[in-house]
Amino acid sequence: MPGENLTKVEALTRSQHITVKGYTIEIDLRDVATSPTFRTTATVTFLAEAGQSSFIDAIAHTVHRVTLNGTELDPADVFAESRIKLPSLKADNTLEVEADFAYTNSGEGLHRFVDPVDNEIYLYTQFEVPDSRRVFPVFEQPDLKATFSFTIHAPAHWEVVSNQPTPTPTPTPVEGGATWSFTPTPRISSYITALIAGPYDVVRDELTSSSGKTIPLGVFSRKSLSQYLDTDYIIDITRKGFEYFESRFGVPYPFEKYDQLFVPEFNAGAMENAGAVTFTETYVFRSQVSDAVRERRVVTILHELAHMWFGDLVTMRWWNDLWLNESFAEWASTIATAEATEWSEAWTTFQAMEKSWAYRQDQLPSTHPIVAKIRDIEDVQVNFDGITYAKGGSVLKQLVAWVGEEAFFRGVHNYFVKHQWGNATLADLLTELEDTSGRALRPWSELWLETAGVNTLYPEVTIDKAGVITDFQIRQTAPEDWPTLRPHRLAVGFYNPGEDGVLQRVWRTELDIDGELSPVSDAIGQTRPALILINDDDLAYAKIRLDEHSRQTAVENLSQVASPLTRALIWGSLWDSTRDAETPPADFIELVLGNIAYETESTTIRTALGQLALVARNYVTPERRSAVLEDVGTRVWDLAKNAAAGSDAQFQLVKAFATLASSREHAEILNSLRDGNTALDGLTMDTDLSWELLAGLALCGQASSSDIDTALAADNTSNGQQAAARARSMLPRTEDKKAVFDQLVSSDATPNAIVRSLTLGYDLVNDQSALESLVDEYFSMLEPMWNSRTYKIAEYLAEGLYPGSLVTEELVTKSKAWLDSHPSIPALRRIVEESVAGVERSLRVQALDRAHQNS
Repeated sequence: MPGENLTKVEALTRSQHITVKGYTIEIDLRDVATSPTFRTTATVTFLAEAGQSSFIDAIAHTVHRVTLNGTELDPADVFAESRIKLPSLKADNTLEVEADFAYTNSGEGLHRFVDPVDNEIYLYTQFEVPDSRRVFPVFEQPDLKATFSFTIHAPAHWEVVSNQPTPTPTPTPVEGGATWSFTPTPRISSYITALIAGPYDVVRDELTSSSGKTIPLGVFSRKSLSQYLDTDYIIDITRKGFEYFESRFGVPYPFEKYDQLFVPEFNAGAMENAGAVTFTETYVFRSQVSDAVRERRVVTILHELAHMWFGDLVTMRWWNDLWLNESFAEWASTIATAEATEWSEAWTTFQAMEKSWAYRQDQLPSTHPIVAKIRDIEDVQVNFDGITYAKGGSVLKQLVAWVGEEAFFRGVHNYFVKHQWGNATLADLLTELEDTSGRALRPWSELWLETAGVNTLYPEVTIDKAGVITDFQIRQTAPEDWPTLRPHRLAVGFYNPGEDGVLQRVWRTELDIDGELSPVSDAIGQTRPALILINDDDLAYAKIRLDEHSRQTAVENLSQVASPLTRALIWGSLWDSTRDAETPPADFIELVLGNIAYETESTTIRTALGQLALVARNYVTPERRSAVLEDVGTRVWDLAKNAAAGSDAQFQLVKAFATLASSREHAEILNSLRDGNTALDGLTMDTDLSWELLAGLALCGQASSSDIDTALAADNTSNGQQAAARARSMLPRTEDKKAVFDQLVSSDATPNAIVRSLTLGYDLVNDQSALESLVDEYFSMLEPMWNSRTYKIAEYLAEGLYPGSLVTEELVTKSKAWLDSHPSIPALRRIVEESVAGVERSLRVQALDRAHQNS
């Protein structure tokens, strides 16, 4: 038996022999307060080739009964690990299974959470990729669509939500609770079915679809958090999203209702369950958050709504097209945010955050083609990455530029109409786009989707004595491991200062480039401007470099560039050259500290401050680290003091200062801020900011475990517990780190949200030596931990406990020794490979820093 894995070959073989008609699923949750398991009774009807044998997936605690076509099968004979064998099938089959399944604390399957505020119990499902089988027996693959009829027994005072409208006016009373019987769903994939249950507060509304149908809306949250949820705003964004997508797709919303539920201890940002989207409670703002987070919530809301068409109405056949599912939603949500909401600079945010993520992921040794080879379920799990989301979305943006926006939307419309309620592939989408655009896309697909790596574009400009451009070429390079040169649709912009000194674009041309050298013919005869920007407007997916004259202009005048997107492109170019060990880290530090106070885009500020922290901690040489970190922290605090009162920049600079604090003087400032002796005009010391300052004090060694306990006693909420765990993880001594390590590794009782919080600050240290004695323990625990935990928990531990801040050759050596001795665990190997690659990159940049200091 294969444990919990499922291979592509097995799935394709099964779908050739089986067509699923429907599931009738009865789940009893009435003993939720006292039992670790729940009873599921399922009836599955399906067609098959007579005489064939197959299997159905089920990760059950105990299987009590299996009946196939009226014949009782012994569970001991047919059930093992994650499968129930189905022997001697007929042409038309009925399977009945009665089994107990386990609640989880990992955010996978049916997650159970007890609110520490009022002891109320909340449940929700998370099924993508392979976890509906943790709740009911199912053919767990996206191309075996079916109808799903859920009947749920639960406490009578609960709200119970699934994909179909909740039965009204009231559920049916039964002993110990009530029963909710939902009508059958349309034909959908199992991973987008859903069950959310508990005493959630709900606000209801409705809208009229382009079809003329009334679509009920619901926004749900826990009772103890509902006061903080700005429901009216969420509904307003939802309305704008419906209008935008129905108009641009030309297809009405395909489901009967649309609920949005903010659920506790959620691993992802959100999940596109058909008609019942779940969101992380991070998006319930009980305290001040940055504009970057507010904008990201809007993008996430629209991302999940876009999935109702792309992913739910039309679904990928197998997980190798997961990238297309996520990339489309990422692109569609960004264009909708920019064109239908007040966040009109969404493409600037996309460049600052998504593309920087994509470029980073694409330069790791684990990079892979966008269309990845997905051999099994484990391959899918590790491919929820920057290639699947960010590079895919970036390349989709390039495709839109390549075929034209209107042709793209017409092709998407035709794709939805032709394949609705079915499964489709990338080839199906490309067929429609070729028809509407007239462009051959197979060669484009081969170069962009079936090869990995990111190209770098360099401007090569020749001018005469009068400053007139006599030659302009764009040089394209590729990394040695992935030497593909690709076609790009991009723009070139010229920028000059106006009378007020502000750099404005004065000329632009758009062109296709290909190969090693491409001429920019329209630029010949133009006077050289102060700044030349290739990939202006960020149409292409490629790293860009500035020529020396433009680079000097950018460094000296970044704050004078008028366009937020142009500034983001310059920030990105200079960051790429820093992490590629081409620009000394000291130069990037000065760039950020000299310009960040003038930046207007919240996500650009957030991204640049995160990059600044990485440079100060990991990219400068060990002998300079302490002095640089102290200097950077002090200067960030000075910027915070001088920022506009109540501004987003002020708020983000204070938060950044807390994570950069490294000296007793810094700790004194944090203490004074936290207790109110120091105040900044417009800055509110709310609960969450107080926690962040306490974590900064822990980082400096100026807060104790008892200080954290005191703060938790005053805020004994789910948010407070997670904040306390993060602060505890930042306590600086070796014994503090060892306590966190032991708690996480020795027991699986810690829920996913606390696991994640305890790993957030584990590797954040001002004295790297605190982690040295734990390196060997890390590698010793990896394999047994991986084999005994669920995927998400194992991922948190493998990534979060890697001591990457050590930045030593010794850590590289030990990492590679572990990789050499563990060739057969691909998903875990990938995490270690990515982690050690970060250390090796830091060592390369440190070498440049050392050379720069010695020159």
